[in-house]
Amino acid sequence: MANHIQTVAVEDGAGFGHPSPLKEFWQDFSYNKGALAGLIFMVVVAIAAIFAPWIAPYSPIEQYRDHLLTPPAWLEGGSAAFLFGTDELGRDILSRLMHGARLSLLIGLVSVTMAMIPGVVLGLLAAFFPRVLGPLIMRLMDIMMALPSLLLAVAIVAILGPGLINTMIAIAFVALPAYVRLTRASAMTELNRDYVTASRVAGAGLTRLMFVTVLPNCMAPLIVHATLSFSSAILEAAALGFLGLGVQPPLAEWGTMLASARDYIESAWWVVTLPGLAILLSVLAINLMGDGLRDALDPKLKRAA
Repeated sequence: MANHIQTVAVEDGAGFGHPSPLKEFWQDFSYNKGALAGLIFMVVVAIAAIFAPWIAPYSPIEQYRDHLLTPPAWLEGGSAAFLFGTDELGRDILSRLMHGARLSLLIGLVSVTMAMIPGVVLGLLAAFFPRVLGPLIMRLMDIMMALPSLLLAVAIVAILGPGLINTMIAIAFVALPAYVRLTRASAMTELNRDYVTASRVAGAGLTRLMFVTVLPNCMAPLIVHATLSFSSAILEAAALGFLGLGVQPPLAEWGTMLASARDYIESAWWVVTLPGLAILLSVLAINLMGDGLRDALDPKLKRAA
């Protein structure tokens, strides 16, 4: 009888115990249907971007002079050989969209990383040294935030010169102040917690306090902000490309595609609309994912069990 009771208790513990943190996070995230739809869309975009050299129908720079401004396949005059049509130089738009996704996602990922790492370090320094480094760092960030982000990015690219690397540097520089302010605010809240005091008493060094004790507890808002700033980076890269200061032709990038197609808005709407839709849907999907991450990572916003 005792063995039977013990077996039932074990089965209850296995079947009705608390789910793992990862499983609980996924349940909270997937409960937000918009975030789940955004994740699915971005997975499709990422797969298309990663495998673009193998699955794209044509080279993004190959020109077909006999098919200039060919409409998409579903329109009159379209060709099944060019599903999304061709641009003013006879290049396949679908292939350019796939390869453009590679650059757009690369710019977003690299610029977010380049902004997040120094932003976190500066934010922690400002929080741990509120009388010496804090005012200096925060006043510098205030000056940077006083300038419009796009104008500041344009100024940086104008100084460094147009190109892929300089575009990522400019976008990262513009995004830096938000990471510094968010990290500082989160770290200053955590510094008043008992576990930080206990770590100090136990003899933890400054580096350990900053990066092992405090930083992990500040990561939730930073992850959400990084996700949302990823979409901002794509938008800013497209804006710089549209102005001719971003990725330079013949490389395929969504903003550059818009810039080269603006003279054909009335005569060949698909040349402008399709890259614009790619930017719109990607930014929307990433923002929906950011909302889902915020709901899943913030205990105050968790749904009731």
